[in-house]
Amino acid sequence: MTFDRLWGDLEQVGRAPETGGYRRYAWTATDFTLREWFAGEAAARGLDLTVDRAGNQWAWWGDPDAAIAAGRPGVAIGSHLDSVPDGGAFDGPLGVVSALLAVDALRAKGVTPSVPIGVVNFGDEEGTRFGVACAGSRMLTGALPAARALLLRDGDGTSMAEAMARAGQDTAHVGRDQETLGRVGCFVELHVEQGRRLVEDGRPVAVGTGIWPHGRWRMEFAGQANHAGTTRLADRRDPMLDYARAVLRARALAERHGVVATCGKVVVEPNGVNAIASRVLGWLDARGADADAVHALVAELSDGVAVRAESWTAATAFDTALGDRLAAVLDDAPRLASGAGHDAGILAEAGVPTAMLFVRNPTGVSHSPAEFAEHDDCLAGVDALTAVVSDLTAVSGLAA
Repeated sequence: MTFDRLWGDLEQVGRAPETGGYRRYAWTATDFTLREWFAGEAAARGLDLTVDRAGNQWAWWGDPDAAIAAGRPGVAIGSHLDSVPDGGAFDGPLGVVSALLAVDALRAKGVTPSVPIGVVNFGDEEGTRFGVACAGSRMLTGALPAARALLLRDGDGTSMAEAMARAGQDTAHVGRDQETLGRVGCFVELHVEQGRRLVEDGRPVAVGTGIWPHGRWRMEFAGQANHAGTTRLADRRDPMLDYARAVLRARALAERHGVVATCGKVVVEPNGVNAIASRVLGWLDARGADADAVHALVAELSDGVAVRAESWTAATAFDTALGDRLAAVLDDAPRLASGAGHDAGILAEAGVPTAMLFVRNPTGVSHSPAEFAEHDDCLAGVDALTAVVSDLTAVSGLAA
């Protein structure tokens, strides 16, 4: 199987012709198409497909349960296939495609892995539809309790429980899935770089060291609906003004505290051109190397603004020994911390030895159609992941 063929299969799925970006949201018809594609690729390779209690898909080469009984759980690789609104092609899919190709490459070399290899497609990593990032891995590990997850609602009022059920996913057993977690001896996620550090280093692949702390908060601003033409300015209670002030204040506080803050989503009611809003909901994404600085920003912004936390992920350090091993296999590859959240971070927090590989992005842009990786760098990423998995599944393998 070639990279071009797999990449071409995905290229038009969920693509918006007017922007060139992707709209691949959890538990939708587009998501179903992507899940069917993954299942088909697993079947084409004779991999055993399982779906965990959170709906994440796992394709196994080898028997993970027999490996557990022998005290040698498997090596998991993969990423996600969903996107942010009008997102790029590489964020997530590059990791899934590369994982499938790594399996192909190992088989072509006649490798017999000493432990099972699992390729995973995590669901709802971006959190676009229901507002919680890495929802699939958070539900798997129990970081997102089922009682909360199933009640989350999208912009149309559909709950996650309803969306999952409509897609054929059993919601009765959503929750931490210890059986699935027990199959994973370590996890390596390949991802496109979301920045330009590797351009500066002149290297195609880096090893991830960890993830900045980051969170999402919802802000609510109340007003009074009224006519845009007949209501005097002095008589208006316009929550859009309060929202605008909050956006500017978040930016100023981010500069003061040395972090980043983004207000990229807003819902306006009644959302009419000729109507003063009655209510505005806005979302804040804040992150930085220093968790205390992020919390200080939110605390100051909360003075006079109704702010409710929706998710928080503490700083995550990947497994040092595993990272050192990957870097050694890859000729002392550079190390790179990530300002973006990943499923790898959620598994690391749950105690799974975890590492990441990043593939160079010449634009430095992510969550946009301008996100990119050169063809040769994508192939270098596949080669790097193949080398890493070969090392981890050698006879001495994870016992080394």
